Amino acid sequence: KMAGSSAPWIGSAYLFLQSTCKTIVLPSLYESSQKKPSVFKALKLALADSTGSVNGVDMLKVHCSHPHLIVQLKFCKQENCRRFLQSYREGALQESLQNHLQLSLAMTAVPLEMELKAGNEHLDNMLKDEDRCLECIYREKPDRLRDEEIAELEECLKSLIVHHSTNNNMAVKGSPSLPSQGGSISPQVTFIFQGQQFANRTLTPDDHQKFAKLVSKKWKQVGRSLQKNCRALRDPVIDNLALEYDREGLYEQAYQLLLRFIQSEGKKATIARLIAALEENGLISLAEELLGLHSNEDCS
Repeated sequence: KMAGSSAPWIGSAYLFLQSTCKTIVLPSLYESSQKKPSVFKALKLALADSTGSVNGVDMLKVHCSHPHLIVQLKFCKQENCRRFLQSYREGALQESLQNHLQLSLAMTAVPLEMELKAGNEHLDNMLKDEDRCLECIYREKPDRLRDEEIAELEECLKSLIVHHSTNNNMAVKGSPSLPSQGGSISPQVTFIFQGQQFANRTLTPDDHQKFAKLVSKKWKQVGRSLQKNCRALRDPVIDNLALEYDREGLYEQAYQLLLRFIQSEGKKATIARLIAALEENGLISLAEELLGLHSNEDCS
């Protein structure tokens, strides 16, 4: 037996999802505050289908790593994990998720590719050996608690389901309850830069790359401006990034800095916060570039 009766059976795995349709980019949909609850709902329902229980598998975090959406899963019972593996192996999970995404997002079809990993092991290569897959998942203990964003989305989904069961009109009745977490799905709707009003949004991969390319030697100063309300960027972290990525150069150092910010802040990693940090350090040209105020793409 893999686990004695005294200790509960707990394991972890990562589910990698990618749409095979070029016009559907799952990370971009998940990064959109309007679409995120719909994508989350589809994930939750498909995982419930795979184990036969709403609590059969937990989502700890959803990572956006273009072109993949990566879902960190936690299993608390071996039989639930077996059901999940069977559903995954037979293609039922894939079909279920495609259907739920199609319904949630009101799209014609959402074709998917999936990969399943536990640690360094690609479970797709050993799916016929279920016990070996279970061992790999059991070896990987979850390294984190559930992300607070997941908890918020769970609450949103509960309120949607309550509305749905009492009213049977989910879209109309459920939507107003989505920002019930004190508006945290979009912390600040607009912000002012140089007298103009801009929509606030979570940072995109395009923002990330432009920042890394153009911030140059001032990446540390920007990091120190961001650290005022981001615990993940305390001084030792910034200094460690400088050392760790010294050989890769300024682009990689700046990229890793913003990556830490985005990973720790989730949907609160907004363009307004980055623009404020750039303004504070006199990087107006870069701020303008990120907000699309430059007519030409080449910005020195």
